[in-house]
Amino acid sequence: MSLELPPDATTRSLASIKRFFDESLDLEVGELKARMVLEFILKEIGPSIYNRAIADVQGRMHERVAELEGDCSQVEFAYWSRSVPRKAP
Repeated sequence: MSLELPPDATTRSLASIKRFFDESLDLEVGELKARMVLEFILKEIGPSIYNRAIADVQGRMHERVAELEGDCSQVEFAYWSRSVPRKAP
């Protein structure tokens, strides 16, 4: 599976990469080099970020499912546990 960004996110990412190189490294990077950097990040580093995000979501979902047991369950056979007065013999 290859990570792909929507066109708008790709455009914004390329602009951000070019700005980073210019402002942080004092290097002017053109469209082609910025695209190569973005593709490298998506192929090399992206899967680690993606996998971590999936693991975080799975952990949160497990927590939510565990909460459902307490939130949605009812005590069974509770009629006799209440203080029901007995008839006198």
